[in-house]
Amino acid sequence: MTRDGADGSRAPGAHREERDRLSVTGGLAALSLDAMSSVAYGPEAIVIVLAAAGGTALGYTLPVTLAIAGLLAVLTISYRQVIAAFPQGGGAYGVSRAYLGRRTSLVAGASLIVDYVLNVAVSIAAGVAALTSAFPALHPYTPGLCLAVLVAITAVNLRGIAHSARLLIAPTVVFVLSIVAVIVVGLFRDHPVVVAHAGAQAGTLRTVGTLLLLRAFANGCAALTGVEAIANAVPSFRRPRVRRAQRAEVALGATLGLMLIGIATLIGRFHIRPVRGVTILSQVTAGSFGHGVGYYVVQFATVLLLALAANTSFGGMPVLARLLAKDNNLPHLFALRAERQVHRYGILFLAGTAALLLIGTAGDMNTLVPLFAIGVFVGFTLSQAGMVRHWWLDRPRGWRPRAALNGLGALLTGIAAVVVAATKFTEGGWLIVVALPLIVLLMSRVHRAYGRIGERLELNRTPARPRRRRAVVLVPVEGVDRLTYEALSAAFSLGERVVAVHVAHPDEPEDTMRFVEAWHRWAPDADLVLLNDPHRRLVEPIVEYVRGVGEPHVFVLIPEVEPAHVWQRVLQNQRGAVLAHALRRDTDVVVCRLRFRLGPRQTHVPGDEARQIVRMPDARTPH
Repeated sequence: MTRDGADGSRAPGAHREERDRLSVTGGLAALSLDAMSSVAYGPEAIVIVLAAAGGTALGYTLPVTLAIAGLLAVLTISYRQVIAAFPQGGGAYGVSRAYLGRRTSLVAGASLIVDYVLNVAVSIAAGVAALTSAFPALHPYTPGLCLAVLVAITAVNLRGIAHSARLLIAPTVVFVLSIVAVIVVGLFRDHPVVVAHAGAQAGTLRTVGTLLLLRAFANGCAALTGVEAIANAVPSFRRPRVRRAQRAEVALGATLGLMLIGIATLIGRFHIRPVRGVTILSQVTAGSFGHGVGYYVVQFATVLLLALAANTSFGGMPVLARLLAKDNNLPHLFALRAERQVHRYGILFLAGTAALLLIGTAGDMNTLVPLFAIGVFVGFTLSQAGMVRHWWLDRPRGWRPRAALNGLGALLTGIAAVVVAATKFTEGGWLIVVALPLIVLLMSRVHRAYGRIGERLELNRTPARPRRRRAVVLVPVEGVDRLTYEALSAAFSLGERVVAVHVAHPDEPEDTMRFVEAWHRWAPDADLVLLNDPHRRLVEPIVEYVRGVGEPHVFVLIPEVEPAHVWQRVLQNQRGAVLAHALRRDTDVVVCRLRFRLGPRQTHVPGDEARQIVRMPDARTPH
């Protein structure tokens, strides 16, 4: 059944649904935050590497940036092809699973997990760096500010506050226009308005060689993060989805490329050097605008966009975790949604791991950015390699040039991943190199565990027809009271035979005698078993008795009191919980826990015994 009317027009519901989807502008605003925000740290990553070789090497900032822009062009065209080939969404995990096998898809999934975690850490660190550049007095509090921003973003996402693409258009436009204004104004200046004075050159100057340029290129490739986001979300666009997504991808590539090249040009024009406590983007902005209103507009727009870029991971990571959990690669609790329709466990995992990174690096953006590039380019490489296999297997008209383009993209991003991993291995890159295979190993173990569980549960087979079984219900009791009455009443509805079990102590014969006399006076239709234990234990005698019952189907119904107030829980001895845990651990019986809720004392209403609350006949400790 379709939503089209008999005259071929679309139903009103379909029109409303289409209006809620993304236009080219809305998609660019909602899905380009990661990529756009990389302008704040991508050029800086290049300058940090080149500055080690002195002022002469900084002249290579623009050529390195042009090489990165060339790779951006290749990736943009490649992801246009991914959009056409995977209109349902062509993320690295989906492409790898379809064309490179399950194990390779786990590598892609692990790289995406690392990417999402590092995106949060890098975006927050870069945002705080922009803030402390504008207000240097805040610089000593960088780690605390990073954690405060992380807590705020996490709290917002746990409350399930969704944001509309329309709300993201304004900050994205303000940021892009601010950067464009910085570039245009800067190009018309003969010298910078404000110059941040760098300290003495630290370390030994090095010759500008191929390895140094490769390191700068690999570091700067962190600016390419997020260019795949539009290809991952093609179903979110309005019809025609593929065409709109492709236009948004091209617009993203062109805008990002122009901003990177413009910033790199001003870095050379203003002779920008790394300055402790001041970002490269802050220096470029001050060179164009000085420290006036325009400078603070750019800095605040950068902080806002970086915060929103971090927030996009809180939307993407839980969805990825849910997909991995549905494929039995992560615990199924990652697929659960809370009352507010949020994937709570995915959000908490993302926040916790990002917090560890921010604490471990003291919120230093330049330490985190190179780590970011490793995971990103592993995903890029696998996605492009999967597309090569896609063209090879399907072989549509004109497939060879498309396969060659994706192959070139896989080669270039693979080289970038290897270079940055090798050059940054001793500076923290080892963490990502070790984390990726560990995450893959963990997901493989989880998958095998679910496979064994599914085999035991016969998930893919039709089981035998269910039949009635003779069942015995065991009820641990301590006295003759309302709680015992409720427990035995429920037990008679579960099985044909009910056995009450009471643990007696040989050194308390009077208490045992009073219990037996009260039981015989009450005379319920349940057998009574007395278990004598000289060691005054409760759990072990019942567990041993349950093991020797010898019935094919055994229930153990544990009665417990549910207090009227939370503070009254401290008055309970928790025997029910301890017994339930021991039975589940040491036996195969079915354990049921009956909770008798206490409330205000009520007058007895005939036919409503279930709601009557009575006093216990003695002063025993609550169950």
